[in-house]
Amino acid sequence: MTEYPRLAYSMKAVRKAGDRLAKPIQFGLATTVGQYVDALEIYSIANNWRDSHFLPMRSVRFSVGHHMRALRLKGDMASRPKGMASIRRKLRESTTNLDTMNDIGGCRAIMADINGVRSLLASIQDKFPHEIHSREFNYIDEPKPDGYRSHHIVFKYRPRDADTEAFAGRRIELQVRTRLQHSWATAVEAVGLFRGQDLKHGKGDQDWLRLFRLMSAEFAHVEQCPVDIGVPDHNDRVRELRDINKRIGATSILEEINNLISYSESFVQPTEKARHYLIEYRRDHNVNIKPFWTIILGARTLKDIERKIELRGNGPKAVLVEVDKVDKLVEMYPNYFGDVSLFVRNLTSNLRVKGG
Repeated sequence: MTEYPRLAYSMKAVRKAGDRLAKPIQFGLATTVGQYVDALEIYSIANNWRDSHFLPMRSVRFSVGHHMRALRLKGDMASRPKGMASIRRKLRESTTNLDTMNDIGGCRAIMADINGVRSLLASIQDKFPHEIHSREFNYIDEPKPDGYRSHHIVFKYRPRDADTEAFAGRRIELQVRTRLQHSWATAVEAVGLFRGQDLKHGKGDQDWLRLFRLMSAEFAHVEQCPVDIGVPDHNDRVRELRDINKRIGATSILEEINNLISYSESFVQPTEKARHYLIEYRRDHNVNIKPFWTIILGARTLKDIERKIELRGNGPKAVLVEVDKVDKLVEMYPNYFGDVSLFVRNLTSNLRVKGG
């Protein structure tokens, strides 16, 4: 059995490290020895706190997978620890603290359709080995203003025995969404990566942000989910989508993203049955994938990459993920591979609708 990392610091130290991460940290060429040592200590504490979520994250993932199999639902699971850059952004832009952050460990269930989503959620809410923390966030029936749709549940890990008592209370976020909703969310990230804009957090070209909001409403209409009252009706949505597409050439850019991003296929047949993969999206739109036998080995490499990014001020986007099969990697994280095919097919279909 894998020996998962345990927290080696006090919660007071974790909170203090979170406070420091929310502020600028001297970690460059002009850094003094004292500043460098201080920065290393901050990141050591934060990384150890993140690592202590590995076992709870895997437990939640396996438990959700058990419900999917018991109900014979079509869908896939994946999980990932939150990247340090994302942790720092969240600490800067919200009131959360490092020790109370809900999604340091995250799991994702992508279901074939909306019925599968609702069946899985009902089963989890009825019986689950971990405690549901606070309220749920039903962004499917009440989408975010930007059009984001998914159902979020935060669990507090319940230890199964004395050996796992040290992980009690770790918070793990589960996102449940349909493949159509997933294609929307990952297309937002893929376009943002390609254009160098943080569209995911509402920063960037307003035409792209508007296009994604309108397409979210179209997807909600198709899946018979509530449509945000802040968007026009179907015919007006189609007309506006056509106007936006004429201005920015959205379909052409999406096709370019589909065709431009390249990645090595050497990872498809790793020497061992790896389940953990480190994905690096580089500024030249090339993607590197490294397989790892355990999440702990992958986490070591992730930390090295994140430290280099801090030192240089820029670098690749990196994420460490776990999937059941390697051929599900692109399907679960298409944003890193430029796979926006499902989204662009639906956009093109909407633009061709007659009477709009």
